[in-house]
Amino acid sequence: MSGLTHIDADGRARMVDVSDKPSTDREAVAEGFVRLAPETLELALSGGGRKGDVRAVAEIAGVMAAKRTSDLIPMCHPLDISKAEVAVEVDAGRLKVTARVRTTGRTGVEMEALTAVSVACLTLYDMLKAADRSMVIEGVRLLAKSGGRSGDWVHP
Repeated sequence: MSGLTHIDADGRARMVDVSDKPSTDREAVAEGFVRLAPETLELALSGGGRKGDVRAVAEIAGVMAAKRTSDLIPMCHPLDISKAEVAVEVDAGRLKVTARVRTTGRTGVEMEALTAVSVACLTLYDMLKAADRSMVIEGVRLLAKSGGRSGDWVHP
């Protein structure tokens, strides 16, 4: 692993200069899970909660978060995102959130995909907390990225 790109020679934080990098097609996929009680899962799936369709709201929140990542993570570049897709599905008794983000640019969209997943999971928690405060957000991770100088990467 090379040195940290967001730290200069004096140990100070800096935004990476990408002005000399070529613009390429880039994509990142991330996932995360919300572990919850079976009754809370049923409530989430029914769409009958007081706050409405929690999965749809979480998916929208994730897309919005991907677009605002540079406002939340200090050294992230503002990006022209061409696609941000967030899906909430059931997986082994949990809610699984998956985000796929694309751009054509000089820097990748890994942070945008991870931010989308994180905010979607937080939104699920917010909307379901009245029924279950013991929910756990877990397993937020990058699954894959493509494009750029470092090429493709898939989680082992």
